[in-house]
Amino acid sequence: MRAFEIQGSFGLENLRLRDRPDPVPGPGQVLLKMRAASLNYRDLLMVRGHYNPRQPLPLIPCSDGVGEVIAVGEGVSRVAVGDRVATIFSQTWIDGPPTAGKLSGTVGGPLDGTLAEQMVLSADGVVPVPDHLTDVEAATLPCAAVTAWSALLGQGSVVAGDVVVVQGTGGVSIFALQFARLSGARVIVTSSSDAKLERARDMGAWRTINYIGDPAWGKTVRRLTDGVGADHVVEVGGAGTLEQSLRAVRVGGQVSVIGVLSGISSEINIIPILMQNVRLQGILVGSREDFERMNRAIAAHSLRPVVDRVFSFAETPEAFRHMASASHFGKIGIAFD
Repeated sequence: MRAFEIQGSFGLENLRLRDRPDPVPGPGQVLLKMRAASLNYRDLLMVRGHYNPRQPLPLIPCSDGVGEVIAVGEGVSRVAVGDRVATIFSQTWIDGPPTAGKLSGTVGGPLDGTLAEQMVLSADGVVPVPDHLTDVEAATLPCAAVTAWSALLGQGSVVAGDVVVVQGTGGVSIFALQFARLSGARVIVTSSSDAKLERARDMGAWRTINYIGDPAWGKTVRRLTDGVGADHVVEVGGAGTLEQSLRAVRVGGQVSVIGVLSGISSEINIIPILMQNVRLQGILVGSREDFERMNRAIAAHSLRPVVDRVFSFAETPEAFRHMASASHFGKIGIAFD
């Protein structure tokens, strides 16, 4: 089989296509013929060596993928040959709250990822996907969609009438917009692109803010909500945007910390967190149980993920360059030959 590997040292220039032996499933395992994958910012950081500089190489990157079960090992009953399934991010987080052990088996580092024509996983580490989705659409679900779901509806409690602030228009943010809308919430989207903000309004965003023209957007959120603030902020920027998120959130509200697009460290005044009883919640994707619950909602509402662009398997390095450009709206897909 063919697979893309980070070879020798980190860097996109070291992401290369190579041949590997065809894998064989053992007891409790399934063999997948991969149909599609999608990119997350974590994957780009992993390839560059910024996510885990101590990650052993070679490594097949990427956490998101969908494939067809073409063989099963002894004792497998959860899925069968012919089923279309997605990978789960952490192969050891099946249900319940996260623990160190449950977060130890993540796909795309330290475990080999989805940029391979075939892969073997535990039968417990895959999830059937909604029938109405294309392969590429289904491949967008394992990380970005589950993360947004966990933030708002798993470890969050968004209900109809709430105000949700979503930063940017990447994969997690667009899924958060869609899930918040399904819940009856009003969504405020921030972006540096007026064109992207227009697309967000077309998708049902209640209000939009260009943070280049309005760097104090946290104050603007307060004004738009009659001084109350947002019930929930989906924080994907990291250190560079957290201060504004804390200004935007209401007393007793939640800020879900998901990404590090604007940095990983800064000086933060913790008084607003204390005095406003704000919940600052880190989100690292979710469990298989979360994934399955989310899939039922996606199927019930016939929700379709937003795919910015689809690359062929051979064009995988170009897909990473497109991710690095930050010009995408929604998810970047890779369709296997």
